[in-house]
Amino acid sequence: MNVMPTSRRRTLGRINVAKVTLAHGGGGKAMKDLIDDVFVSAFDNGLLAPMEDQARIDLAGLAQHGDRLAFTTDSFVVDPIFFPGGDIGKLAVCGTVNDLAVGGARPLYLSCAAIIEEGVELDVLRRISKSMAETARAAGVQIVTGDTKVVQKGACDKIFLTTTGVGVIRTDVHIGADRARPGDVVLVNGVLGDHGAAILGARGDMALDSPIESDCAPLNGLIEMLLTAAPNTRAIRDATRGGIATVLNEFAQTSQAAIEIDETKTPLRSEVKGFCEILGLDPLYLANEGKIVVIVPPEEADAAIRAMRAHAYGAGAAAIGFVRCGEPGRVTMKTVFGGVRIVDMLVGEQLPRIC
Repeated sequence: MNVMPTSRRRTLGRINVAKVTLAHGGGGKAMKDLIDDVFVSAFDNGLLAPMEDQARIDLAGLAQHGDRLAFTTDSFVVDPIFFPGGDIGKLAVCGTVNDLAVGGARPLYLSCAAIIEEGVELDVLRRISKSMAETARAAGVQIVTGDTKVVQKGACDKIFLTTTGVGVIRTDVHIGADRARPGDVVLVNGVLGDHGAAILGARGDMALDSPIESDCAPLNGLIEMLLTAAPNTRAIRDATRGGIATVLNEFAQTSQAAIEIDETKTPLRSEVKGFCEILGLDPLYLANEGKIVVIVPPEEADAAIRAMRAHAYGAGAAAIGFVRCGEPGRVTMKTVFGGVRIVDMLVGEQLPRIC
C-alpha cells in the first residue's frame, strides 16, 4: 500500500503540567501539545503523521485485500478505566478490531476520538494511549486519525473513547447471523464471563478478592485461522455486552432457527462460577472481550475447533450446542440436572458500565 510520506519530520509538542485543563481543549497550542504528547507520539505512523483532518488511504492497496469494505464504530465508557487484564484503551482497540473480524474482515485502520474530563492526570492518558498503541501493533492495525475534546469536571467520567475501524472482506468470505441451519454446530473459543467478573471485582463494591482477569484480546488472527480451516463458517459474533445468551438469541432470531446448548459443555472457570453463585448472576449473560460464538456446518466443526485450539486465544475452544429444527428464534439449554430451560434475551442489565 502506498503511503505519501511527509515532507519533513516536525517536532512534537510536550505538556509540562500534571493534569488536563480546559485550555487543553481550546484549539490552541495547549491542545496541540496534548494531542502530540498523548496520542501522536504513541500512535506514530505514516498515515497519521501529516496531521490532516482525515487519513488518506490508497484505494488500490485496500482492494488487494478483498472486494468489500467493512466499517464499524463503538464507544467505550468502562468503569474502572484500569482493571485486571486490561484498560479502556486496550478494550477500545480490541472491541473495534473484533467487530470487524467477526464479519470476516481483515482489520486495517482505526480512528480514536477521546472525550477527556478536566483534571485527569496526564500520566493516566499516556498510559492509556501506550496501551492502545501496543494493542494495535499486536493486532496488525494502525490508528490513523482521531479527535480530542476536553469537558468540564463532572461532564464525563475521566475519559470516554470512541473508535472506528475499517477493514476489507475477501471475495470468498460470506458470514452472517442469518446463515445458521439445522444441524450446524455452536462453538466458543474458551472460558466465558471473565471480563464481566473482572470488572465487577475491580470496582470493589462487593469487597470480594477475586483473581479473575479480563479476557480482553484482539481476535482477528484467531478468526483468520478459523476461516482457513472452516471456510463455510456460517456466523461469528463476539460475545460482549449481554454475553453468549444475547449472541445466541440474535443468531436464532435472525436465522429463524432454534438453538440448544449444553450446560455441561459450556466452559467456565470455577472462580467465575463461584463469583456468579455468590452474587446471583447468570454467567451466560456476563460480558466477554476475547470470546466469540461461532456457528459452523457439522462437517467442519472438528477442523474449526483444532484451528482455534492452535491459537493462543482459542486454547479452550469447545462445541457447546447445535442449531435445531425447533421453534424459530428459541434458545434453550440442557441443564446439569437433565432438564431444559429457556435462555432468553437479557432484560435490563446485570452489570453497568462494563465496556
